[in-house]
Amino acid sequence: MRFKKGQEFRRRDLHAVFGGQEQGGISTPGDYPFIMLFMSATGGDYGYTDRWTPDGVFHYTGEGQLGDQTFVRGNRQIRDHVELGKELHLFEYTRPGYVEYIGEFTYIGYHTRQAPDVQGNLRDVIVFELKPID
Repeated sequence: MRFKKGQEFRRRDLHAVFGGQEQGGISTPGDYPFIMLFMSATGGDYGYTDRWTPDGVFHYTGEGQLGDQTFVRGNRQIRDHVELGKELHLFEYTRPGYVEYIGEFTYIGYHTRQAPDVQGNLRDVIVFELKPID
């Protein structure tokens, strides 16, 4: 199965085919050479503010809900995706349980910013800078 821009999927169907974590924003299927990134408009309620910049770079907030985010698990996989031989594929929620394929991206850098964790304490979050592959 190859993804097509604008195509809508039921998220659980993606996991039924490819595996990977069914919850959260970063899913790393073990048997496939890609990482699925999921974004939602409701993520801002939890300190996850993903957005496009005027120069066409996508800022994607890393994973980790408590304390400072670090480069472990999915965050490490995004940062090291080229060395790991994995593609980055971005999906956006269109309605509960359904996502639209946005496209393939590559990691070009990161920065950190302050945001509250699930307990309301300020912490450092990783903001990945991702460039679309056309």
